[in-house]
Amino acid sequence: MSERLGNLAAIHYGKSPSEVLDEDGQYPVVGTGGVYAKAKLPLFSSAIVVPRKGSLGKPWLVRGPVWPVDTTYAVVPNAGVNIDWLFFNLLNFDLTKLNEATGVPSISRNWLKKIKFAKQDETIQKKIASILLTIDEAIEQIEALIEKYSQIRAGMMQDLFTRGLFPDGKLRPTRSETPELYQETPIGWIPRDWEYGLLNEIANPARPIVYGILMPGYGHDGGIPVVKVKDIKNGKIDLENLLLTSPIIDQEYRRSRLKPLDILLTIRGTVGRICIVPDALEGANITQDTARIDVIDGDKIFFRFYLESDAARKHFSINTLGVAVQGINLSEVRKTPIVKPGLGEQKQISARISAIVDMIESEQVRLTKLKLQRSGLVGDLLTGRVAVKVGDSEPEHV
Repeated sequence: MSERLGNLAAIHYGKSPSEVLDEDGQYPVVGTGGVYAKAKLPLFSSAIVVPRKGSLGKPWLVRGPVWPVDTTYAVVPNAGVNIDWLFFNLLNFDLTKLNEATGVPSISRNWLKKIKFAKQDETIQKKIASILLTIDEAIEQIEALIEKYSQIRAGMMQDLFTRGLFPDGKLRPTRSETPELYQETPIGWIPRDWEYGLLNEIANPARPIVYGILMPGYGHDGGIPVVKVKDIKNGKIDLENLLLTSPIIDQEYRRSRLKPLDILLTIRGTVGRICIVPDALEGANITQDTARIDVIDGDKIFFRFYLESDAARKHFSINTLGVAVQGINLSEVRKTPIVKPGLGEQKQISARISAIVDMIESEQVRLTKLKLQRSGLVGDLLTGRVAVKVGDSEPEHV
């Protein structure tokens, strides 16, 4: 059995907040994009704010006093209807299906009232809401942890690539504390015992910095995997969706074939994505939009991370050309400024950064799994496909 939204809640028009806007107000003003101002008075004691015009995709839940603007509806649950349960139902419904305008997207109140949700009593509603809220809270905690680790990584990289580490693993003092430990270079101050140079100077002359295949000709059985710009995501290569090129075409581009621990740098379209080639892509190839870098003088992981440093990013930014399609010439890639600590220090630095990267990736795996679990639960619980027993901490199938 199902129930129309019009029987579950009152649907009110929002109102212009022009007369109640106040920087020091206590109450959120909510538009189609969420909270954007404060009001000195509320229009409703609580509501689910649903876009009426413009951006129709996402409802907003406000459990306290709120002022929805005139481009929205305020959905106020009737007695016996749990507001969180109703919000999850609306969030799970594609509101854009209700668009009836040929110009500015809009939803009529009559159509909104006709949306149907599975009929569930209040006790079950509360139970479902509790389960989904618990998962959402866990997702938020993991996202906050990833953000925290990402900030730690950014600060760590800034320190490590400008100050480095003593053999005991401690950061060098800052230049203001010990100026005698530092030297000035074209990219700023670096430790005095580091060398300064260009990327091409540490590249393997037998496998120089090159880009790949001009016209791969995808879709050949038994072909060679080709890494494209969009395959490089978050410092990794997406191995699941690689396209294959003709072995004949690949033969013409043997110069750009890959080996494990090669560094890839995207140079067209999206400039500056960086990754290390995994063992699984031995003998694969790249397109013309990506440069292959084989570091022969130094720790490969160190220089993979160094290419994400402020100094390297600044060089890429200054030398990226084009408007519609941006790109950086290989000659400029080869001139990328680098620093060269001793090999032992390079390995110390790369290990330190790798550790925080592993922590971030571990949390991202947890996040992906939890989001998949939530996605399945939302449909199962709200439609009643999976029964919920009152008193249980989890739905029956978990």
